Amino acid sequence: MLDAIVVGAGVVGACAALALARAGLRVAIIEAHEPPGWRADTPDLRVYALAPDGRALLERLGAWPAIAAARAPAYRRMQVWDAIGPGELVFDADALGRAELGHIVEHGLLVDRLWAALATQPGVQRLCPARAQALVQDADGVTVHLDDGSGLRARLLLGADGADSRVAALAGIGSDVRDYGQRGLVAYVRTGQPIAATCWQRFLPDGPLALLPCADGRGSIVWSQPDAEAARLLGVDADAFGAELTRALDGRLGECKLDSTRAAFPLRRSTAEAMFSGRVALLGDAAHVVHPLAGQGVNLGLRDVAALADTVADAQAAARDPLGNERLARWARARRSEAMVAARVFEAIHDAYTARGLLPGLLRGPALALAGALPPVNRLLWRRAAGV
Repeated sequence: MLDAIVVGAGVVGACAALALARAGLRVAIIEAHEPPGWRADTPDLRVYALAPDGRALLERLGAWPAIAAARAPAYRRMQVWDAIGPGELVFDADALGRAELGHIVEHGLLVDRLWAALATQPGVQRLCPARAQALVQDADGVTVHLDDGSGLRARLLLGADGADSRVAALAGIGSDVRDYGQRGLVAYVRTGQPIAATCWQRFLPDGPLALLPCADGRGSIVWSQPDAEAARLLGVDADAFGAELTRALDGRLGECKLDSTRAAFPLRRSTAEAMFSGRVALLGDAAHVVHPLAGQGVNLGLRDVAALADTVADAQAAARDPLGNERLARWARARRSEAMVAARVFEAIHDAYTARGLLPGLLRGPALALAGALPPVNRLLWRRAAGV
């Protein structure tokens, strides 16, 4: 019998499998689709602002050197402002005593390097293409039946298979979901002024617009818009899109020009009713999907993995069962609590900045200015986002 089965070999699932295998556990990882190999000349539209604790986990798993050697530029500054009220919030690496605030990494690069690490990691069995069709739990573990008729048995099943988790559905774990009626439009752009290792975010009446600095001088945008407006922006020509983006950024970075294809994904908040039930645990988006305005989605998932790895290590150091129910239940309670707080805070920010009316507009700018003018508040906000 295996120690753990991980369903989903994206960023979070691959990290979970690596972490458990490096702890000496026997792991199988199941993935429906072989990921395309990453290519430097075709940047992935899915881009993450990786927090310092996320990098620390990747270093711990031995995957960071290969990621950094490919393309993972550091950012040293974050600048946030509101389109309606005055006031700005700035996070600066020098002021915070940091070499950098984080790194910008493409999804495809992360998955590519993590899969390479899995291929050489003892104790990991990879099954791809494969899908979980059914599962049966008992007091000792879980049996997973695959679409080819075979089966696997392990003491623990980890669902890291995304927002519409099949593992959660098979385990009977429901979710609390709010559809924001918005989509996040993503693309690469060129700007007239240097982006300068800075993450830029402007709160607009319909939703936030973020621009992340990439290695080749381009910027990666995530522009939250109501469904109909996102569809319109996907359809306008490149020149019109660049002009609208320039206005949306208040001209701060000069003239913006589209430099890639465009895509959009639906925005919603989803929190699983439980992260641990029986012998099934959920990680990453399978457990919690949050609004992208703070760029915390993948970072929350990596914190799930880091906390699980710490739980296993602490148990092994104490010569205890690393996958015992009580330990896993404590891990799940702590992680779900943090995810719930994050989801609700981001939702409250979203609601405040998309609220119509004079009073919200008058309050938003001064609130940003106050947070930026008080160094202890500024530092606390950044530490919460960075996980340090």
